[in-house]
Amino acid sequence: MKVIEYLQNAKVFYAATTDGDQPHVRPIGFVMEFEGQLAFYTDNRKKMCKQLKANPKTEFCALDGKMNTLRITGEAKFITSPESKKAALEAMPMLAKAGYSVEDDVFEIYTLENVSLSYANMAGKQLDGIEL
Repeated sequence: MKVIEYLQNAKVFYAATTDGDQPHVRPIGFVMEFEGQLAFYTDNRKKMCKQLKANPKTEFCALDGKMNTLRITGEAKFITSPESKKAALEAMPMLAKAGYSVEDDVFEIYTLENVSLSYANMAGKQLDGIEL
């Protein structure tokens, strides 16, 4: 299974950032594929965006129905462009209803670099069957 399918099936997954030495975790409900990479959105008025720009290291975590855990570790790379914003608005029309547009200056798109994956059951045993 591809990571994007896993995350889309999870509906909600969690992203961790840091503010100084304090970790912060929040639910995420958006992921898309853009130019062959996982891509996410944020808003540059939010703490999450500021934290990723100050320290791009992040980790996502999701559980499937069998309680298997997927962890995606990487570094945020902002790829905000009219094309990436348009793709996000098409992938999730609700973003436009929330006030985001291709023209605004707050809507940010990012992908991950230096990605590593961990897919394991609740006992910690690494599982096969997941790929970027």
